[in-house]
Amino acid sequence: NAGGMRAAKYGITKDYVMAMRAVLPNGDIIRAGKKTIKDVAGYNIAGILTASEGTLAVITEITLKLIPKPRFTKSYMAIFNSVDDAMNAVFKSLANGANPVAMEFLDSLVIKALIQKLNAPLPENAGAILIGDVDGNVEEEIKFQIDVLEKSFKENGCQEFKVSSNENESAEIWYARRNASPATTIYGTLKLNEDISVPRSLLPVALKKIYEIGKEFGLNVPCFGHAGDGNIHVNVMVKDKNNPKEVEDGHKAIEKIFKLVVELGGTLSGEHGIGISKAEFMDIAFNKAELNLFKKLKQTFDPNGILNSGKMGL
Repeated sequence: NAGGMRAAKYGITKDYVMAMRAVLPNGDIIRAGKKTIKDVAGYNIAGILTASEGTLAVITEITLKLIPKPRFTKSYMAIFNSVDDAMNAVFKSLANGANPVAMEFLDSLVIKALIQKLNAPLPENAGAILIGDVDGNVEEEIKFQIDVLEKSFKENGCQEFKVSSNENESAEIWYARRNASPATTIYGTLKLNEDISVPRSLLPVALKKIYEIGKEFGLNVPCFGHAGDGNIHVNVMVKDKNNPKEVEDGHKAIEKIFKLVVELGGTLSGEHGIGISKAEFMDIAFNKAELNLFKKLKQTFDPNGILNSGKMGL
């Protein structure tokens, strides 16, 4: 049920799965969903299986919804003095009618890492950068989207706004975002990378408190990711992976971040899922009744526990 950079406009996997064929642990073959545009008959088993991380059935066939590819695309980059300005610009531009394909975010720690490690052509004093694409089938739509973004961004502290005029310029704009993750390794030998998600209007609050948690444990926490849909990659950087105290502090910081995110109405994972590494934190995000329901679903589909045991704590 993953997402990605373009989920701000186009959603995540579940939005495109129409139907599927699956084999249950007892060998029964089922079909879930339909190939029709509308289907409101019965339980949404296709939706349950899409998000099940392989714990309920073996999926052998999937019917996906396709949409037309837009004719035109332009990339943009906006430079801000602070993370707070950039995060306010995110949700205020969307409220003003912007509908970007992507709206990606880099904080000052990521910007410095890109400059230091890859000599990226970015302003050293930038507090945050937003990078993204807009698309459409008519050039007027592209112009409208760019105008809304530029106006909204500048009303919220944008110092510089760039728009690509060709594919090469788009690639140059996207270079920084695509290399953000490897660049952050300058801050430590162990990266604890989480993909938390919060309501977009609460991004300024969430990031402010995340940085405070980093300071509490003496850890750098560079952040980047999909600000357009509230999904941020939080990277708790442990300087020395061989130092047990530092590693322990890193994991304590992650737990505090998870608790903060849930308090803000967010989720432990915006796109990567729970798997094994986040299973121990499920009780932060879900109450006992909800966790019991998950376990009962697992028992109903897979009474002998033979599929992906341990994933999501099931």
